[in-house]
Amino acid sequence: MIGVVGGGQLAMLLVEAGKKRDVDVVVQTAAKTDPAAKKTKQVILHEPTNARGTKLLAEKSRLITFENEWVDIPSLLSLQNNGVSFVPRLQSIRPLINKITQRELLNSLNIPCPDWLPIPLEKSSEIELPVDWKFPLMAKAAKGGYDGKGTKIIKNLKQLQEFLLVETNEQWMLEKWVSFEKELSIVSSRDLKGIVRSLPIVETYQVKQVCDWVLAPADINHDVDQMVKNIVSSLLTELDYVGVIAIEFFYGPEGLLVNEIAPRTHNSGHFSIDACTSSQFDQQICITSGINVPMPEMLVNGALMANLLGLQSNYPISISQRLDELRTIPGLNVHWYEKEEEKKGRKLGHVTYLLNKRDAISRKKEALDVLKTIRSIWPTS
Repeated sequence: MIGVVGGGQLAMLLVEAGKKRDVDVVVQTAAKTDPAAKKTKQVILHEPTNARGTKLLAEKSRLITFENEWVDIPSLLSLQNNGVSFVPRLQSIRPLINKITQRELLNSLNIPCPDWLPIPLEKSSEIELPVDWKFPLMAKAAKGGYDGKGTKIIKNLKQLQEFLLVETNEQWMLEKWVSFEKELSIVSSRDLKGIVRSLPIVETYQVKQVCDWVLAPADINHDVDQMVKNIVSSLLTELDYVGVIAIEFFYGPEGLLVNEIAPRTHNSGHFSIDACTSSQFDQQICITSGINVPMPEMLVNGALMANLLGLQSNYPISISQRLDELRTIPGLNVHWYEKEEEKKGRKLGHVTYLLNKRDAISRKKEALDVLKTIRSIWPTS
């Protein structure tokens, strides 16, 4: 049996992957109504950040893995020092749970990323910007930001001054604006033998800084493909990382730049459940439980993944009606997270459609045609 810290949809999909491998999964989460808690027989009812709960989790599982990176490393280190095994190791994820230490790591390895600078915690309306920086700028919270949260576009000097006076109770960083042509993502794994395996690189499409849909594989040339994979291998080797990791990139006039790193499974890899020989969740189950890790290969020419986000409370068509309509689309795979409440922008599920066209242009057109039908039933939040 393996343990998972967290009980959201990533943990739920991990539980489902475990069942296919006859691997039991126990989760640590706050409520029995959380998605993963509904899918597993054993639940440790503690907040995922509660070290006492993780200690109880360790008593029921041989190895512990994580749903997300919001972990309290110091409290978990005491458990590790007493024999609890974590996948990934705590020392491997320590630099990745904070965007500033992520950027420091990338800079130390000469891996390209957007120009950035930390915002001092002391409140002040002034900060010295590099001379070549122009507005707009992007501000990012060092911790906790996801799905558009923890980010802010700064359009002019007045907004920057206001932001510096109001928003610096927590650590933030400023980032030079990047003009990109594509947003790319890769999900990779590294096993105990040091072997790195990767899902196909995908292109992600955002709406209001939240992932709307994903196209696999991305339409990129061989050099970009190889550079992405070289960056992944360099990072995983440097960190002696064991487990699943996701890296997001900008690609455009400035070349390939690392945007963010997530030490876990990732929304951009959900297509792999239906489209690959081994999903990102299967990779995590195999590595954590000691099963031989298969190579994740595409079963089809391509795949579309679209998120189902919560809509406004007065939306006239019920969830059940929307789901019923989606299920009438031939070939569409619906993955529902069984969350208790529909909140605007909340990730409630996703759908996958397997693409048949061989060339990238025709495949994207095929994806857009299906996406149009999906969004006529379930609009973007």
